[in-house]
Amino acid sequence: MAKVSNSIALTGGQFNTLGQIGTRKNVFGTSKLPIIVKGEGTQKIDVKALANKAKKKVITQAIILSLIDVAIQRNEPERVKAYWNTYHCQSRIIDGGDRLYGNYCKNRFCTICLGNRKAEIINKYLPIIKGWPDPYFLTLTSRAVPARKLKDRMRRIILSLRKILNKNKKRQQRGKGIEIKGIRSLESNFNPIAKTYNLHFHLIVCSKEAAEYIQMEWLKKCTSKFALEPYQPMRKVQDTIHDLIEVVKYGSKIFTDPTMKKKAKRTVSPHIYVAAFHNIIWAMDGLRIFERFGFNLPPRPKKRKQTLLTQYEKLVFVPEVFDWVSQETAELLTGYQPSAELLGLLGENIDMDLE
Repeated sequence: MAKVSNSIALTGGQFNTLGQIGTRKNVFGTSKLPIIVKGEGTQKIDVKALANKAKKKVITQAIILSLIDVAIQRNEPERVKAYWNTYHCQSRIIDGGDRLYGNYCKNRFCTICLGNRKAEIINKYLPIIKGWPDPYFLTLTSRAVPARKLKDRMRRIILSLRKILNKNKKRQQRGKGIEIKGIRSLESNFNPIAKTYNLHFHLIVCSKEAAEYIQMEWLKKCTSKFALEPYQPMRKVQDTIHDLIEVVKYGSKIFTDPTMKKKAKRTVSPHIYVAAFHNIIWAMDGLRIFERFGFNLPPRPKKRKQTLLTQYEKLVFVPEVFDWVSQETAELLTGYQPSAELLGLLGENIDMDLE
């Protein structure tokens, strides 16, 4: 396992080099005061998953620093505070031997926390959706809007979809409606050419009949002023896991092609439009981005709340080495090294344009 050079101070100093691959020292036999950690922690067995977590941490910190600049320029101190909270998410963790423990910010703009949220939703809903005989994937879109109309449009389309579902529920109670069960998520993409925001829902519903009903009612309610029929596609679910992941994405694409061309035609690297990302984050604040409808989840067993550790190791995330570092041995946790492409994206392709 790689480790930081012994000449580097872990507190107050600068990390400027990496040492050689070394043997991990046994620090778990040393005498320490017991500590209590919350939650179940994360298993250390999957090295690839740990490296992916380090990657998410690198991406999050780079983007968050730019988001902080946007919030400062807009004189939004509470949002600056929220961003710093995410910047420090999982910055300090406890190695309990077989599991890692740390505090999560649980903000929607944290890639680590959103990754956890995705996994949790998939574990909850995958068995249910697999039990539906003929599930369909449906996308509902709304005409693009400028930033000043983003929050209002989000509220309006959420309300419109709820009215459609409630209308059918009342009809069903009278013996006239159809069975509609499903999940939905709200997403917004940014068009850097038009400077507009493209709002849409992704849904998985229990049947083709349910998808057709929702699509028809959506077009009736929105009219051609707000939604066009060709942009409300539906299809049969072929790969349940793939489509479920599509539904529980981040709520906004972080990396966007500035030319808005299809992937096969791209000639430039994607950009991160942080001012637009900032607008989407706070337009979604207070709204339910993910919902289920027409069914209830089975009860889940209570999770372990706390664990007493008598043998442990403290680690801190150091941006200069892209990894968590032991405060006792200076060894790296994952050995993750970002690609040159990712470093280029984070270093050169973050667009701070506030217009």
